[in-house]
Amino acid sequence: MKNLIKEIKNCTICQEHLIDGCRPVFVTHPKSKILIIGQAPGRRVHESGIPWHDKSGENLRKWLDVTEEEFYDEQLFGIVPMGFCFPGTGKSGDLPPRKECAPQWHPTLLEKMTDVKLTLLVGSYAQKYYLGKQAKRNLTETVMHFEEYLPKYLPLPHPSPRNNIWMKKNQWFAKDLLPQLKEVIKKVK
Repeated sequence: MKNLIKEIKNCTICQEHLIDGCRPVFVTHPKSKILIIGQAPGRRVHESGIPWHDKSGENLRKWLDVTEEEFYDEQLFGIVPMGFCFPGTGKSGDLPPRKECAPQWHPTLLEKMTDVKLTLLVGSYAQKYYLGKQAKRNLTETVMHFEEYLPKYLPLPHPSPRNNIWMKKNQWFAKDLLPQLKEVIKKVK
């Protein structure tokens, strides 16, 4: 695993497409129990090198009902994005994750993470990639039917503050899904 982590940290596969350069941000351990597969690091995470070290991460930790110390315990949480580097900024937010990363690195990483009991698929990119044809018509429907994917996967929307409108439109998420998510996390911990 150490050699693989070093190889990923030195990756430059999509360097020519990244204005801010390559800086893969992820956390893995062979004993990680919960795997979080998100989109890609944002600018703040790119600068700090700490995954989910932003408002989205604060929201995610609240959803999971875990402390920052628990969240960054690599034997509890593995954090592997679809795109390992900050993809840059577009007209309405960050660009989509680069498509090269997941097929290049996920299979080997996941093969070495033998204790994963639950994978959180955060956002539509992770859900489409891992659920494939089992994903519903859109993110809302996929998340709404989260029980169909348990115990292996649990799909979630992105916890970005930009999704406050989605949260208001889909109050079932906080009322119905989050309490169950917290219970699942407690059991796996």
